[in-house]
Amino acid sequence: MIEDDLSGTFMAREIREIPALTDRLLAKHGSIARAASLIRQANPSVIVLSGRGSSGNVGTLLRYLFEARAGLLVSASAPSVMTTYRRSIDMRKAALIVISQSGRSPDLVAGARSARKNGALTIAIVNDLSSPLALACELTLPIAAGLERSVAATKSVVLSMVIGAQLVASLTSDDDLTEKIKRLPKRFSEALGCNWSPWSSSLATARAAFVIGRGFGLGSAREIGLKLAETMRLPTLSYSAAEVRHGPLSCASAETPLLVLRQNDGSSAMVDALISDLRLRKLDVFSVGGPSGALPWIGNEDPVCDAITMLLPAYAALEKAARDRGYDPDNPPNLTKITETM
Repeated sequence: MIEDDLSGTFMAREIREIPALTDRLLAKHGSIARAASLIRQANPSVIVLSGRGSSGNVGTLLRYLFEARAGLLVSASAPSVMTTYRRSIDMRKAALIVISQSGRSPDLVAGARSARKNGALTIAIVNDLSSPLALACELTLPIAAGLERSVAATKSVVLSMVIGAQLVASLTSDDDLTEKIKRLPKRFSEALGCNWSPWSSSLATARAAFVIGRGFGLGSAREIGLKLAETMRLPTLSYSAAEVRHGPLSCASAETPLLVLRQNDGSSAMVDALISDLRLRKLDVFSVGGPSGALPWIGNEDPVCDAITMLLPAYAALEKAARDRGYDPDNPPNLTKITETM
């Protein structure tokens, strides 16, 4: 059980805020219903997702949600096409969803303005309602995470994933997903009781690490890999379970910890087979969510919600492991809270 040892950093406090903040977020439905209605009215041929870093990892989950649950083609935006190469794109049959905690990255703001000017429906998933991004978009989905002081974002990432899942559930009238999302505050609290320190402890002597997921779990795998690199200062490779054999696995050895996320859906049989193969190769595998899971888990419920929930014990384990090594997870070297690119 992870208890009061998670009280000393902003990152720790912000992780602990996630269940209550999610409960508060779920009590507000107006903007979700309006966004779903606007998407239906626009009838886009493609959903374009824009975001960098952790926000880009949120976008990875949203890609799978829009394509697998709503049947809508998704593309990732390239803001530099507009900011660096000065090209405008016809977006009259597109809906642009921009994900940004701060809403102040100049390239994302410029991309949103250009997309709106060129005919796209523009929606911002953002924490700061007064930010330039919020003002640039037609509609804003506020995550209401409050002030986030740790450079290593946690609560804003989880809340962005939750509101994105709400949007797709509303758009598709998926009552089952809506009901499972309502259970997330309780599931989040339970997940914080899962001690993943066997995995995080193995990182102390590692020279590199892998985080692997598939489908709805890929965004979380990429996000955990990013947080691992930020907090533990360890080069980390994050891959789909379908891609890791295409070259990257040659870098793995018995001294390379591999965290494998497994949710209970159409991807589970393939991920189970990969876990079995990795263990036969005598690699250092830490799996979660499957019948042979090496890390504690609260039990499978919904593949989308479970993929999001797995972030919480991973965040908590990394925060503690970073402190144990004498690192400050709130202030990783060479990084700032708001990254400005053009």
